[in-house]
Amino acid sequence: SNTIRVELFGDVVESIAEIDPLTGRAFGRLSKVPIYPKSHYVIAPDRYDQALQGIEEELEARLNYFRQRDQLLEAQRVEQRTMFDLEMIRAMGYCHGIENYSRHLSGRAPGEPPPTLLDYFPKDHLLIIDESHVTVPQFGGMYEGDHSRKKTLVDYGFRLPSAMDNRPLKFQEFEQTMNRVIYVSATPGPYELKHAGLSVVEQIIRPTGLMDPVIEVKPAKGQVDDLLQEVKAVIAKGFRVLVTTLTKRMAEDLTEYYHDLGVKVRYLHSDIRTLERAEIIRDLRRGVFDVLVGINLLREGLDLPEVALVAVLDADKEGFLRGHRALIQTAGRAARNSEGKVVLYGDAITDSMQVTIEETVRRRQIQARYNQENGITPETIRKRIHDLDYHVAEADYMDVGIAAEEETVYDADVEQTMASLEREMKAAVKKLEFERAAKLRDRIRALRQQELLFGETIR
Repeated sequence: SNTIRVELFGDVVESIAEIDPLTGRAFGRLSKVPIYPKSHYVIAPDRYDQALQGIEEELEARLNYFRQRDQLLEAQRVEQRTMFDLEMIRAMGYCHGIENYSRHLSGRAPGEPPPTLLDYFPKDHLLIIDESHVTVPQFGGMYEGDHSRKKTLVDYGFRLPSAMDNRPLKFQEFEQTMNRVIYVSATPGPYELKHAGLSVVEQIIRPTGLMDPVIEVKPAKGQVDDLLQEVKAVIAKGFRVLVTTLTKRMAEDLTEYYHDLGVKVRYLHSDIRTLERAEIIRDLRRGVFDVLVGINLLREGLDLPEVALVAVLDADKEGFLRGHRALIQTAGRAARNSEGKVVLYGDAITDSMQVTIEETVRRRQIQARYNQENGITPETIRKRIHDLDYHVAEADYMDVGIAAEEETVYDADVEQTMASLEREMKAAVKKLEFERAAKLRDRIRALRQQELLFGETIR
């Protein structure tokens, strides 16, 4: 990289040039150049003195608070931690967890909102909140979750009370930063609808002419075997299937049952990391397997044109995962295919199921009328498979074939096998046998991936 040379005449900058650091040859003059601080925590020296004084005063008040209540352990804990941090700041200008003293360092009053990137936006900025039915509640929960966690740290003397001012914005504070807002969602929540008033715009017509999927309701009794027939019919046409269950255990059992019957199936759950999830979704599109089973992961953001069937098991179990917004979002995963279909399994039609069916029928009528008036034939989206919203590096994945290498005989249970391998790996490290430890590590990774992909016992 090149170097910036600044020439001064006294306190006046005469010129700024970009030069080769080796030869000193100038590439050209610059009118301005940004120079960023080495650390995020750079403040003026006099501000440090004021901050340290404020921290010491708060510490003294907190020690009195604990001692008056005979909480001597908490008093000792907060005194040791804070005094160590103060010494580090004086010596190094920094300490681990320095952000917990940000209120003192920035000179804010107790309870005052923290500075955020939103402070740098112009007053008339336009805020677009995507998937607002999920995002808006998350904004509301940020402060509460942070406050609950830090309150425990403060109560037991791990942090001073000022640490609680290093926090996300409260929802009311976030609202005050809003000026012009567009909420984007296929299933807007009550907050968005209330604040949008009459300014609600529906985007129902798709350029490809695709319509919302047909929804069919079937009895929950015998749903697994009935779904198997639906799956076979869809696979015969060269399409894929998404299945959503209520529990992780049911997803695992269903995956194992279908796998034993010869169906190429995998499942998604919260234990799978984001990159692995992206790879599994890409394999579904490529046809490495045909059926993907999940719980609450088959909703917003999945654009899968190859999926022609979405099955919702136990759709009549009213609740968070079977509310009308969740059902509409899940059904939308079949809307990228011209033969898209949704099957809701339930012994009764709940209010959420009824709302989902009625809303889908309403949208289909509008779409069908538009297609007929304009001579449009619905066409499945053509999307290149490598166009994923994730970057997946090859080094992040291990060849499952490594799991089949048999250097030692282990118990049939996967967890016991991996535990045995981990013990061997640690023993190899102690003996400085790093190559063997690396091979054992690779086998552990491969076994873990194979367990995630197939959900069956390795023998």
